[in-house]
Amino acid sequence: FDSTYSAYYQDRQKGELKQPLVYESDIQVQLVNDEGKNPLRCIWSGSKSVFIIEKAIPKLENEEEMTEDSISPDSKLHFKEARAPMPLAVMKARQLISWYTMAHNPNMPQLVNASSPAVVLPPVWVRCDSSDPEGTCWLGAETIRTDSKVTGINFHSVTCKGPVIGKASFINLDELKKAHKGRHHSSTVTTKGYAQYDLFGSTVVESSIIESQSSVVVDFTWNNVENILQTPPLTSAATLNIRVGSGDQRSPVYHLFKELEFLIVLAEGLKTGETDWPEPLETKTAVELVRALIEDLKNKFDVYQKQPAKESEKIKSDAASVEGSIQTAFVTDRGDLDFAEQLWSRMRRSVASYRDVVDSLTLVIQALKFGDIQPWIHRGSSSSLSKLIQQSYHGSMDNFSFTGLAPIRMLLEVGLDKMRKDYINYFIGQELTTLNYLDYFLSSSVDVQEQVQRLKKLHHMLEIVVNCNAFLNLAHEHLFPLTQSCLQFYKKHPYSEEHVFHLQIRPSVISSFYQNEHPQTWRVEVSSGHGQKEVKTTWQLSGKAPVEHVGFDIPDIPFETTINGEDEEPAYFTTMISCSQVHFM
Repeated sequence: FDSTYSAYYQDRQKGELKQPLVYESDIQVQLVNDEGKNPLRCIWSGSKSVFIIEKAIPKLENEEEMTEDSISPDSKLHFKEARAPMPLAVMKARQLISWYTMAHNPNMPQLVNASSPAVVLPPVWVRCDSSDPEGTCWLGAETIRTDSKVTGINFHSVTCKGPVIGKASFINLDELKKAHKGRHHSSTVTTKGYAQYDLFGSTVVESSIIESQSSVVVDFTWNNVENILQTPPLTSAATLNIRVGSGDQRSPVYHLFKELEFLIVLAEGLKTGETDWPEPLETKTAVELVRALIEDLKNKFDVYQKQPAKESEKIKSDAASVEGSIQTAFVTDRGDLDFAEQLWSRMRRSVASYRDVVDSLTLVIQALKFGDIQPWIHRGSSSSLSKLIQQSYHGSMDNFSFTGLAPIRMLLEVGLDKMRKDYINYFIGQELTTLNYLDYFLSSSVDVQEQVQRLKKLHHMLEIVVNCNAFLNLAHEHLFPLTQSCLQFYKKHPYSEEHVFHLQIRPSVISSFYQNEHPQTWRVEVSSGHGQKEVKTTWQLSGKAPVEHVGFDIPDIPFETTINGEDEEPAYFTTMISCSQVHFM
């Protein structure tokens, strides 16, 4: 056991082996390092690396020849069911746990592979079929260490039942303490509570968050639990876990997302040579709108005061026109759009083809070349069009070729310039950061594709902050550290809407979102002993089955039911995790 598992563990650590280890022909061993893929994440928060042992999944006939296109829907369902995790018999699981224990026992050197130094293995967890009277669904073991020396083993046993409804079906806290004291012969115990609430699923915001890809879950921990399903006290430690997806039509910055979306279309066209033009949002053509803008300048209208305000109103109406969109004072659109930005705002809503881009930009370049207009632009604008405008002030301009992808690049550069200033307006205007911290995301010295990716990250950060402000009413004192956390993450990592951002917060700030709600997970730990001799008994309630390899008789009822207009108690699964120890002399 020691040499086989040690070799597999070392190969996985080196990245030389990714497939599960098949042991005794019918047992599969897999090292899980990714917390998101750990099947124990709902019930256990120990080591990040664990061995998962289960029954080996048999290969289906002609499995190697199967492709995504060659499998029928029924076959896909059968294939998925056949690949589902499979448990071992409880007696076999106990045998594997005992082998793990003996392999780490320094008093049994005959079991250690003499040809290689002993390796301390990660915790091991075995899926069980609940065939024993207790209904055991997991058995686990992990080493107890003093410095680098293994001095004992912690054993874990998990049972799960449910779903059940009503507190009368639950064990009470005194019974749980009594069971722990009897098992571990302890006279005093301490308790620690944990609860998790889905804030975006609460009745306070559920009317505005519908089928959203975003989620905000809050975790509470506190000491001295008073009763089962106790609402977390205001003295609890609370952490928001925030995952936000861009593009929700109810978002206060949805109009900016659509703008970024068009920018990405142009960038993709520049990369591939083919552009998938979106449907125009204007009834007038791009050429008509651009000609009207030029005529306004020719007729010497006060565009610096009137047109920006008009444009700002137009953009706001875009956001407000989406049914159910959420408005917030946090989002204030700019009113100082220069000529290039006004040009972009018209073209991104009306361009429907490559020819539209060429014809519209040709009108602008000709008007500049003949001195018909001398438009104002922001200082520091870096687009090629802005440079031509600056040259036109002096009566001479470089020649510009309207061939190939040059017109697409020119329009893309104008959009990048405009959207950089938009994000500066939001983040700096709300005093969430400084230009120094934004410098990495605003740089125009990197490849244009990378510039687009960095703006995409900025937009995702804005979505996160705006959602927390609009839906949870978080103030600046909370939005500022959240923004800093996002900035630090995105300087080092690629774009990801799956990443969960964390924010420490006082429970009183969000009390209205959880105090009258049911938790989706609630847990109490009863513990005794200290240091390495500490032992715990954990009892947990969860709205979803925490074990995937055991079948439950689940009635056709929702998590929360409503009868006669009143909320009934939800259906919960109960999980008991018992701990015991052995210490080596």
